[in-house]
Amino acid sequence: MKLIVGLGNPGPKYARNRHNIGFMVLDRIASDHGFPVWKSKHQGSVSEGRFGSTRAILLKPETYMNKSGDSVGAAMRFHKLEPKDVIVLHDEIDLAPGKVRWKVGGGHAGHNGLRSIHAHIGADYARVRLGVGHPGHKDAVPGYVLRDFPKADDAWLDDVIRGCSDGAPHLALGDGAKFMNAVALRVAPPRSSKTVEKETKTSASDPKTIDEPDARSPLQKLMDRFS
Repeated sequence: MKLIVGLGNPGPKYARNRHNIGFMVLDRIASDHGFPVWKSKHQGSVSEGRFGSTRAILLKPETYMNKSGDSVGAAMRFHKLEPKDVIVLHDEIDLAPGKVRWKVGGGHAGHNGLRSIHAHIGADYARVRLGVGHPGHKDAVPGYVLRDFPKADDAWLDDVIRGCSDGAPHLALGDGAKFMNAVALRVAPPRSSKTVEKETKTSASDPKTIDEPDARSPLQKLMDRFS
């Protein structure tokens, strides 16, 4: 069994904040994979289901970000889980928007949700780092992560969320490499060989792309200019 945690703040006021991308991903996973309706439990919202034969618990802590560990710790104790059974999805300002990374262990890098989880269960859990970009100065970070994603981000945001949902069964198995591959197929899908071949043929046949020398004589150039 895996406890898959998405970080965010509860309530409609925060629903589209950059800080809430973890909640967004879990909502998509639950919807795509037929998990049951969310229930209030462990100081959060919980949905328990399966990816094939693999059981998983989805958890959105509702303690607000800086007390996320209260909810995670309660769920772990109830289900008798270890840190290695926990995967946390969270916003990451040190990654460019649309970038996703998988890691196990490490520091919290000042993220208040991770800081709280560290305090309750230690650092030996897995993380899915969801890049939202950096505002440019550390003093601007709190306001930046608590603002909504702009409409211009909708395309890459949807790809990331869908990719994480596609890879959710691999998360439940603890297979970070296959999860990342599923995300990549959404975020940067490979072009088919037919598409590449078509582009090559089009480029080769387009006279605008062929740099041919001008063989006209000076007199011919002058006549063409005034004709």
